Amino acid sequence: MTIAEQAINDSELMLSLLRDWARAGWIRWLDAELADFLYQQTDSQQPAPALLLLAAALTSHQSGHGHVCLDLQYCLQEPDRALALPPDHASHTPDIRPASVLSCITLPQWLNAIRHPLITGSGTGNSPLVLSVPGQQPRPMLYLRRFWQYEQQIREAIQQRLLHPAGLDDNCLQEVLDELFPGLTIPVNWQKIACALAARSRFSIITGGPGTGKTTTVVRLLAALNRINPADQKPLRIRLAAPTGKAAVRLSESIRSQLDELRYPDNIPTEVSTVHRLLGPVHNSRFFRHNGTNPLPADVVVIDEASMVDVELMAQLMDALPSHARLILLGDKDQLASVEAGAVLGSLCERAEAGNYTPDTANWLKKTTGGQSVPTSMTDASGLPLDQAVTMLRYSHRFGQIPGIGALAQAVNQNADNILALFDGRYAELAHLTLRSTRDQKFEQLILNNEHGYGDYLQLVRELPAQIKAVTDVAVNSATRPDTRAILDNLAKAILQAFGRFQLLAALRKGEFGVEELNLRIESILRNEPQQQSHEWYAGRPVMLTRNDYALKLMNGDIGIALPYPDAGADNSRLRVAFMDSSHANGIRWVLPSRLQSIETVYAMTVHKSQGSEFRHTALILPPYDNPILTRELVYTAITRASGQFTLLDVDPDLLKTAASRRVFRVSGLVDSAQR
Repeated sequence: MTIAEQAINDSELMLSLLRDWARAGWIRWLDAELADFLYQQTDSQQPAPALLLLAAALTSHQSGHGHVCLDLQYCLQEPDRALALPPDHASHTPDIRPASVLSCITLPQWLNAIRHPLITGSGTGNSPLVLSVPGQQPRPMLYLRRFWQYEQQIREAIQQRLLHPAGLDDNCLQEVLDELFPGLTIPVNWQKIACALAARSRFSIITGGPGTGKTTTVVRLLAALNRINPADQKPLRIRLAAPTGKAAVRLSESIRSQLDELRYPDNIPTEVSTVHRLLGPVHNSRFFRHNGTNPLPADVVVIDEASMVDVELMAQLMDALPSHARLILLGDKDQLASVEAGAVLGSLCERAEAGNYTPDTANWLKKTTGGQSVPTSMTDASGLPLDQAVTMLRYSHRFGQIPGIGALAQAVNQNADNILALFDGRYAELAHLTLRSTRDQKFEQLILNNEHGYGDYLQLVRELPAQIKAVTDVAVNSATRPDTRAILDNLAKAILQAFGRFQLLAALRKGEFGVEELNLRIESILRNEPQQQSHEWYAGRPVMLTRNDYALKLMNGDIGIALPYPDAGADNSRLRVAFMDSSHANGIRWVLPSRLQSIETVYAMTVHKSQGSEFRHTALILPPYDNPILTRELVYTAITRASGQFTLLDVDPDLLKTAASRRVFRVSGLVDSAQR
């Protein structure tokens, strides 16, 4: 009998294997310690079986990889893929791999061991694990209790809102929609349809790719809701939020632009907060000030970039909503899911492509939207309640002048076989560089390029000391003192804008092609120094916050640049970090480096961190080897961050096709539960 075969019947041996996997970096110590803790909680009368300990550790492991639960059947069928093993940069390969142990197990055998009366329940009680068998084709799912509870909160909140639609005067809605969408003759105006569906529901989703008009649609929707709000009622309390500070700023700017262009009434806010700030975080806890007992003072809540919202945050948002409030989710279903566990938007939009509108919904839309007909291919007599609240915007206006980026994004989602052919020179906005390593001269040339790299930003940083001296000299010698702070703010703004025009994106964090090494390499290029480990502050260092800092009013994802700042009465300048901040008079917030705790250098960032951002030129660098993290969603997200130019950097050109052919698979029971 092999060790793997012995381990499935020996709890002590299984715990030893789990510790070995943790030492090798194949699972986290947290995962192994959870199994050991559960073992210690049982006694000799009802000991925790080895297979239960294995299941608990792997369920915890999956939460660290973005999954809400463990799909037991999938784990047995394709263990390495299901568990994303082997991991990047593991210290070594364990003698007994998880796949070897799982190959000795049958599903009935595993289920029998998991059903322990003290550890695993079906949802009631307070068992640490929950076993769920959802769907018409049962696939057993094992949850850590808190993730099961999050899904239940989301499911129940959506169901309640779908069961109790907003009361509307259809004729009034039709008049308002005709006014807001005048003279549009396209065959199917999905923006108008989205407004109609969202107006009649207390829960709705508007999804679509870049340039499909999600912001335009939601501004018109808010205008419609204001106009159909009875005159004797108080004005609607509308709250806007996004997952990151950067995404919040982008939404705020987009709404301002729309309001200026469309001349809508004043009761459409332009202030956008992060979701965390909206809910009111309680210091040093996982809880928020707004919850089920202290709901948000809001009638309408709009969440942009909802694909980035994880299952825990979405559950807490749902809990904080008043029962009468509308929740409108905006986002691109094809983008990467949240870094934390869950893919809420992606799961809820699984059927969006096909529409699945019932004949009743289709007839109502035709009447309410002035004759807009849903294509017959998108009608379904058995359409689910959730389907009637989801609209996919299908026509992109963003890539009209840069069709190559649009074609590339479409190819990633629909035709990966021909994706490399798009780099044949027909599109000036697409470039492909094959590298030998990050020391390749082509890489250095890209980074230093004035038009398409960091060249402009670097030049502005070099010129800044002389410009500061000129300002301070004038301030000292001139009878009419200039507004030094305003001048410094404008100089900082120009540098931040120059830096933000180009961004190098990477799939990995570790290794030569990961962001950590890439940032060191770029520092060495820009400073013309040998590459070395350095966390020192210097003029021009770009940094990104990795955690929210509410004291400084800076959010996870905010980017700042260290620049010289003349202190009053001092001959020499001290470094301060400049951040864009629309709440300040000149749009800049200055922070002492010593006050920034959770930061990293950000010449290169992961694709995950780039969500909610847009850059004129985006470059994606792929590692020289395949990795499970390379997926269609990752490539699509990287491409669609570019508004003017996209460059692919790789060692193996075929890797792009491989990545585009692989979908992100996030295990969750939300879709089935939300639709029941």
